[in-house]
Amino acid sequence: MKLVKFLQKLNREQVTIECKNGTVIQGTVVGVDSTMNCHLKKAKVTLRGKNPVSHATLSVRGSTIRSWILPEALNLDSMLVDDTPKKSAAAAAAAKGPRAAAASMGRGRGRGRGRGGGMRR
Repeated sequence: MKLVKFLQKLNREQVTIECKNGTVIQGTVVGVDSTMNCHLKKAKVTLRGKNPVSHATLSVRGSTIRSWILPEALNLDSMLVDDTPKKSAAAAAAAKGPRAAAASMGRGRGRGRGRGGGMRR
């Protein structure tokens, strides 16, 4: 399972996020998008050496996150189960793109030279 898919399952969990600049953020996860941007509510931001500041909502850019500290009571066994359906061989070939699907069908007939469709003088 990809890390982002796991983090997206953390909705309504109280987490602590440590940023690369030393900032510590505590809050309740509202959502995590595909670039690991985290959206929190009831967030408390503590800058290094400063007093904590509370925010109703807060978004943290995914590239600035150093680590996630999860609650002790979180059942990791149930959350780490990969519940996404497996792709079939045909769906996997279609997901690679139209060129991969066309390559498996043959080379084609070219541009139709010599069929008399063009203007000649």
